Amino acid sequence: MRNFPLLLTALVLLAVPARAQVVYVPEEIHYQAPQVPEFIEFAGQTYRFDRPDLYERMDRELINFTYSHTNSTLMLKRAERIFRQVVPILQKNGVPEDLKYLMAIESNLDPKSVSTAGAAGLWQFLKSTGRAYGLEVNDEVDERYNIAKSTEAACKYLKEAYAKYGDWMTVAASYNAGQGGISQRITNQRQKKAMDLFLPTETSRYMFRILTAKYFFEHPEDFGFHITDPYPYRAPRKIVEISAPIPNLTDFAAEHGTTYFFLKEANLWLRSDKLTNKNSKTYQIIIPRAE
Repeated sequence: MRNFPLLLTALVLLAVPARAQVVYVPEEIHYQAPQVPEFIEFAGQTYRFDRPDLYERMDRELINFTYSHTNSTLMLKRAERIFRQVVPILQKNGVPEDLKYLMAIESNLDPKSVSTAGAAGLWQFLKSTGRAYGLEVNDEVDERYNIAKSTEAACKYLKEAYAKYGDWMTVAASYNAGQGGISQRITNQRQKKAMDLFLPTETSRYMFRILTAKYFFEHPEDFGFHITDPYPYRAPRKIVEISAPIPNLTDFAAEHGTTYFFLKEANLWLRSDKLTNKNSKTYQIIIPRAE
């Protein structure tokens, strides 16, 4: 396939009408995924791929990341902004930084992400699970979209699961399959770690996708990606504590020198145009910078 770029150029030229202008044809086309590495370190454990099944499972995910161009590019662009906010919370809670890659698999690092099952936010909590781990979820407030609070909730889950399994990869698998499902399979198959279990395809792939995500974010050029313009993290101009109702968020935004659009973008957890706050709960609302 050494002449693949020339062949593609010829096909493009044949397909374009005589008077049309060809704007761009790449000189080089990246079409090969990186080789499966000898090993990857994840959350203090070394994972090797010296068995044929392990090699092939890892190879599949490397190929997937390489050719999922839109998602892979957007994740790389979002990484600085999201990780800057999340990693300090993981560190404060004693959760290994590598667990941040769960967000890449769960939501493509998109804080607005909603699954077909109704899971929402970076950590993709269902309503019931979010509430179980301390998040407020209703028509006006949905803290699954609050980056800081949802990360705190995720840390609660991850630490609870680690206390049960003592292995972070098994914790990650339980994040996908549920602790009940993983625990039952550990018992039935007489194993201790998820990597040694026969699991449903989705959960089996999940673990290798996390390993691939770490490799991908640390070495994007090996996958053919070269991002020079990541989306920057912009610190809030200020954070306002509110314990009273806010009848109109447009007026509230104007009072604090911003617009409804920017206020909502900075506080995705505000799901309505008002904050009734019948219980006089204290909320922290980000007032974004104007630029």
